[in-house]
Amino acid sequence: MIEFFDRAGSEAAFCQDGRSLYLWNGKAAAFILDDKVYAYDGRFIGWADRGWISDEDGACLLFEHDAVGGPQKPQRRAKTTPGPRGARPSRAEPHDAPPRPSASLVWSDRVLSDLI
Repeated sequence: MIEFFDRAGSEAAFCQDGRSLYLWNGKAAAFILDDKVYAYDGRFIGWADRGWISDEDGACLLFEHDAVGGPQKPQRRAKTTPGPRGARPSRAEPHDAPPRPSASLVWSDRVLSDLI
């Protein structure tokens, strides 16, 4: 299981199959197709690369423990057990992704749960 943490070092999301992203409470949040992250309604959310989930502008939303590059990672806080995985909604046809921005060294002002 891949665990993702937010800019405060708190548990935020997890992925067990490399394609389905769940919020820590178990709610199905998004899916990863190639290196792009989409909400289940097909909206483009951001990018998955080098252990980071970034927003559409390239600013970092989440990191996994061995993420490479990006902004300074906070110390990870003690984590709880993730919630049971909820049902995944049907996937809508993914919208076109914008051109990929350069890798960023800044944190996004956005929160993944607000983007879904």
